Amino acid sequence: MDEPKQQVEKAAERPETRGLARWGLLSKGGLYLIVGVIAADVAIGGGGRVRDRDGALSATADTPLGKVLVGVLAVGLLGYAIWRLVEVILGHPLEDGEDLGWARRVGYLGLTFWYLGLFGVAVAALVGANEASGSGKEDRFTSRVLDWPLGRWLVAGVGLGILAAGGFNLWRGATRKFRERVKTHEMNEAEERTFTLLGVLGHFARGLVFSLIGFFLVRAAWQHDPEEAIGLDGALAKVLRADHGDTLLAIVAGGLIAYAFYCFAGVRYRVV
Repeated sequence: MDEPKQQVEKAAERPETRGLARWGLLSKGGLYLIVGVIAADVAIGGGGRVRDRDGALSATADTPLGKVLVGVLAVGLLGYAIWRLVEVILGHPLEDGEDLGWARRVGYLGLTFWYLGLFGVAVAALVGANEASGSGKEDRFTSRVLDWPLGRWLVAGVGLGILAAGGFNLWRGATRKFRERVKTHEMNEAEERTFTLLGVLGHFARGLVFSLIGFFLVRAAWQHDPEEAIGLDGALAKVLRADHGDTLLAIVAGGLIAYAFYCFAGVRYRVV
């Protein structure tokens, strides 16, 4: 019974797998940087159409150099998704033996599907499938899933997983738990303060965006209304339409950019 699990753990310990995970952190940081810059541009411009990462990837892939960059991001996203899935299977982070618990495992599973979806979007952008981009893709995909047997439960489960991940990010930002798996002893005082600030701001922004996406997915399942489903662009649009939306979106944009640099620092200092 334990043999498959032991094989997964042995494969996860390979240097190639750990290198792929670091590549995933770098790619994830690149995506959040793209989104943060786009959100900042929208906030400074006083509104306009909020574009999501998928649209940004398609636009980037229009040039030869852009195709190389999107290809690198796609491999990294796949590596990060595999990394999270391995942790779900094992039930603990690979850097230590701490039990994840079922809530975090569900959240990690939701993130696995999230990043696998982004990997698919990156591949679609590479082959020129620009119709896969745009703000309406979430409700089209959700509509198909809702028609499956037990589809409502599946959408609700994914939504709850992403919602749990959002709450977990808010908790990590508030408690600064993200510092526990980082080689802070290798940082000087200024670097440690900067890293902590980036982590706090980034986790709060990421937690807010994930919470919005998860909430509206659950509501789509509850009301059997796929138009309630939103992606990252929809979450940013919700922030923009709130009172003082431009200011709030600028704050979220700053937080997402901070999270990007937190990921970049994690490539160097994260224990993996």
